[in-house]
This record gives sequence, structure tokens and C-alpha cells, in this order.
Amino acid sequence: MRKEKGISQLELSLLLGHKSVSIVASAERHYRGAHFNLNHLFQMAEIFEIDICDFFK
Repeated sequence: MRKEKGISQLELSLLLGHKSVSIVASAERHYRGAHFNLNHLFQMAEIFEIDICDFFK
């Protein structure tokens, strides 16, 4: 979804309140079990202008 919206990992990280891309890059690859938490999903739903349920389809 991030790529479809034309948002870079850095842009998304900054919008989520982080200063580096590590959280987004790690969660997208599920590196060492990293994942987005529920708060991240709510924030990303607003950023992507989608319903949060779309993440679970």
C-alpha cells in the first residue's frame, strides 16, 4: 500500500513519528519478527486514506 500511494519508507517513518526508516523497513520484511503495532496500523490507515480493515483482507 505504501508503494501504491507513492510514499517512501522514510516519509512513512517520519509520519509515524520515527526518525529513521528502520521500523518501516524491518516491519515490511518481518525482519527478526518486527511488525507494525496496532497504533501504527491506525496511523497508516489515516495516512493511506483507507479503512483499517483493509490491512487484514
